Amino acid sequence: MKPGTRERLTSDLFLFLAAAIWGLGFVAQRLATRHLSFFGFNAIRFLLGGLVLLPFVLKGFGSLRKTYGWVLAAGFVLFLASTLQQAGMASTTAGAAGFITGIYVVLVPVFLALFWRRKTTIVTWIAVAASFFGTWLLSTGGKMEALSAGNLLILGGAFLWALHVIVVGLAVQRMDAFAFSACQFLLAGSLHLLMSFLFGPLTSAAIRLAWLPLVYASLFSVVLGFTFQALGQRKAPASDAALLLSLESVFAALSGAVFLTETMSALQWLGCAIILAAVLFAQLAGSSPSVPRETVLSE
Repeated sequence: MKPGTRERLTSDLFLFLAAAIWGLGFVAQRLATRHLSFFGFNAIRFLLGGLVLLPFVLKGFGSLRKTYGWVLAAGFVLFLASTLQQAGMASTTAGAAGFITGIYVVLVPVFLALFWRRKTTIVTWIAVAASFFGTWLLSTGGKMEALSAGNLLILGGAFLWALHVIVVGLAVQRMDAFAFSACQFLLAGSLHLLMSFLFGPLTSAAIRLAWLPLVYASLFSVVLGFTFQALGQRKAPASDAALLLSLESVFAALSGAVFLTETMSALQWLGCAIILAAVLFAQLAGSSPSVPRETVLSE
């Protein structure tokens, strides 16, 4: 096997593992809602994930001295996005959350066009329209009614994840990406911890009951998922990354069916298929910018 081929296959494997870890992370989030408030759960997963990364990124802190504003911006948006997502998980399925969250991919170029005056294409707008139609089918089953509360919160989170991707993409051009990620995890976790004290203090009993989802969300979704994504995108072509990372929503649906016995109607599955097709079409057509997913933690 040629060295280039081996490197590509290895990178693709890392990306595949990242998608699987993030997809299964929706199950962990769903299970955690039974015992912990969304502020409490996010506080522990981000703080623990940031602390685990901290010893490995100390050398990169020098690049943050003049760019701490980017950490503040990314950490705050991450706090808001994860709040909406985890709040929505209490009343929707892991599969639905995975597919709706994936809409952030097609929203990124829209935001860049609207607020940064970047050129976008008709492909992007078609993908956006298809994504929202798929979300409606997924959330309502094709009935003429409003989106469910949980799915509406997840959709709001997708808008914030798109904004977060843009902030991260701009920030890592100016500083060490790993140090930046650790710091924004710690900031977002600290904000969640503060809010949990105000609106639902953490208890040792709740933490004991949710210890397994917490460990998975912290060490696997945050630490391993991010690391595998970073390693994979070093050598993988953009088309490989787009295809493999989009499998996150598929893994979310499969893991929800296996571990939570979640089911969906035929029209809801059609909505999932439309969302996935729109995301893949937007990425593979080149309408979505190549931006890192360091902290798009839907898991």
